[in-house]
Amino acid sequence: MLWNGRKERGSVVESYMPHHGQCFPFWLSQKCDMKQKYTYLIVIFLIVASCAAFGRIEGNDFINFDDPKYITGNNNVKSGLNSESVEWAFTAVVSGNWHPLTMLSHALDWSLFGANPAGHHIVSLLLHIGAVIFLFLFLNRTTNNIWSSAFAAAVFALHPLRVESVAWASERKDVLSMFWGMACLYAYAFYAENHKISRYVLCLILFALSLMSKPMLVTLPFILLLLDYWPLGRWQKDLSPVEAPIVNTEKERKIFIEPSRHYLLWEKAPFIFLTFISILLTLWSQHKSGLVVSLKQIPFLTRAANAIISYGSYLGKTFWPFDLAIHYPYEQSFPFWPFLISCFILISMTMMVIYTIKKLPFLFVGWFWYLGTLIPVIGLVQVASQATADRYTYLPSIGIVIMLSYGFPLLFPRKDIRKNVLFPAAIALLFILAVLTWQQCGYWKNSITLFSHALQVTKDNDMAHGGLAIALVKEGKTEEAIKHYDNAIRISPSYQFYGKRGLAYFKLGQYKQAIEDYNTAIRLKPDYAEAYNSRGFAYLNQGNKEMGCLDAQKACSMGVCKTLELAKGYGDCR
Repeated sequence: MLWNGRKERGSVVESYMPHHGQCFPFWLSQKCDMKQKYTYLIVIFLIVASCAAFGRIEGNDFINFDDPKYITGNNNVKSGLNSESVEWAFTAVVSGNWHPLTMLSHALDWSLFGANPAGHHIVSLLLHIGAVIFLFLFLNRTTNNIWSSAFAAAVFALHPLRVESVAWASERKDVLSMFWGMACLYAYAFYAENHKISRYVLCLILFALSLMSKPMLVTLPFILLLLDYWPLGRWQKDLSPVEAPIVNTEKERKIFIEPSRHYLLWEKAPFIFLTFISILLTLWSQHKSGLVVSLKQIPFLTRAANAIISYGSYLGKTFWPFDLAIHYPYEQSFPFWPFLISCFILISMTMMVIYTIKKLPFLFVGWFWYLGTLIPVIGLVQVASQATADRYTYLPSIGIVIMLSYGFPLLFPRKDIRKNVLFPAAIALLFILAVLTWQQCGYWKNSITLFSHALQVTKDNDMAHGGLAIALVKEGKTEEAIKHYDNAIRISPSYQFYGKRGLAYFKLGQYKQAIEDYNTAIRLKPDYAEAYNSRGFAYLNQGNKEMGCLDAQKACSMGVCKTLELAKGYGDCR
């Protein structure tokens, strides 16, 4: 709750609100000064520890998955931050998403750092650190438990599951959205203390900025309702005399008197409206880009089974963060035991937190935070081909760390045991997490390292084979790349893989094999302009001017005129 009650000292009543940075009476000021010093030290620790754990990403390169679409191959971004790029950012759909602030941040980075990936990675790390600090400040202010708040923020900051969001330049949308989202939570703590309209408007603005960075935080209104129960205590309308704070002035009355529960719901209406708009924009963008998988491809029952298993899988990775990969292939059939275990965990944990809601409200809030914030990305509406993704845990993981951080100290009621056992154990755990994160960041050094690692820790990973093959072609290792394209096609015979393998054959001068792959790609996707363009060029290199010009003209009618323009330059196509 927003107050810690009152304590008796003789005939004097101490009334204090540490989260306000105030202590009454004066003899507590020294204690408050010490707490403020601890707060500064914890913020410094979070910054230093995060830089140590993630620092090696400064030497990492861009990767060939999404980075070309977002940054290295995006001419609008490479033009820098200007009026044209601003207009483009607010009207463009990039990789199935409308997120103008993310694209503007990439354009700004290009203006500052150009093609040097170090600057782009450092900015993403700074945004992650900012989100971590806002989370710590929010928890500390609302719970008045500095050490549990610090541990929760540190685990969130240093966990290896954060690497994908921080080390992947294209996931700027993740860290930027979380930065604004955590800033919104911190602003909401101030609004809950005093319902000034300016504070409410600030929360709405920060929420809108978060949604314009990435729509992951569409669940924020739900989170705010959870936080209204704990730690803010705004749902507990009727306070007993013991719990009620002392209110001596009208100003204090405005701060402490809580609104009705109906008001708490209506208060979220503007947030829900923004969420609704964001969902519509997201669905429109993803459908426009063809990323939404139909129910014919993946039936609903299969999606539901994958969702249940994913809840358990994300928990498993939280407690055992090994064998992490950029892509986890989707399985159409699932083993029975993982499904059964996930069902048992979900049902038993849900019953437990509901049963203990009054005594241990943070368990209820943390668990439903985890369950609720995963819904947009749990796969009931399937986008792209991944079964799960580490980046999807960025927001939901906060619920789990809240449960752990505020629950474990209750197992050690004696202060001396907490100091001698719990504190060293916490430091050791954070050190292990930081080492694992440092190691995981190394796998993101470049595309070859990243996709090679993914192939080692997953099986039948067509996307990893394809990504590695692209990187090998760029390095001149075309024959090795073709072997990975062969494996990718064996797993998933898609038009993209046939088209890319055709390009690899073309680079080796094997035009017949290249044309065969382009034929297959066009049969699978008749409007595949790049395949027509490349096949036309292959025909021209074979000396088949007629077929080459026909394909070049066909590709040009679809908007890809590279081969036609080149052929005209040599006088082959008129």
